[in-house]
Amino acid sequence: MSECPRFIQARQACFAAIDFETTGAVSGYPVEPWQVGIVRLRAGAVCADERFESLLRVGDRPFNPHAPGRHALMREQLTVAPQPGDLWPELAEWVVGVPLVAHNIGTERSVLARLAPLHRFGPWVDTLALVRRAYPSLASKALDEVTTALGLLPRIEALCPGRGAHDALFDAIACAVLFEHLLALPEWEHVTVDALAGR
Repeated sequence: MSECPRFIQARQACFAAIDFETTGAVSGYPVEPWQVGIVRLRAGAVCADERFESLLRVGDRPFNPHAPGRHALMREQLTVAPQPGDLWPELAEWVVGVPLVAHNIGTERSVLARLAPLHRFGPWVDTLALVRRAYPSLASKALDEVTTALGLLPRIEALCPGRGAHDALFDAIACAVLFEHLLALPEWEHVTVDALAGR
């Protein structure tokens, strides 16, 4: 697999925006992903038809009661969903060899590192860090509140109708639309992938 295009202008690169929903922390259990959503961006624009989503099997383990999302309504579906390892060949086509974008990258980076420890992912672009630089006066930097404050919610809902925050595909698309917005800022015209990744 060729190296990621780290030094080219971000507006010319292909990115994958990714979101995992997880079980949250529960004593005696690892934090596990139960849903994944991915969407691509090319040349600074969200590619609405290039998307991937799946539920992930987590068995009958407990969830943190504060873990967001619709998992309580989907436990039967989660018992027959693919194991993360079984899904890896398909998932790899989306996340290996491209810059990855997420809002607060810690969860996504750690999940992928556990799922495929022999792969090197990224560079990682954190839209949370970018929002802090571009819009420091926003009261909240949470993804749903940032996209609402910037007037991006109608576009997100049009690209992912019938979904909402803390659905993995919806959040991946929200992250992608936010990144699209940031890349369109005039002062970011020549920014490189590497610069966005904080390298």
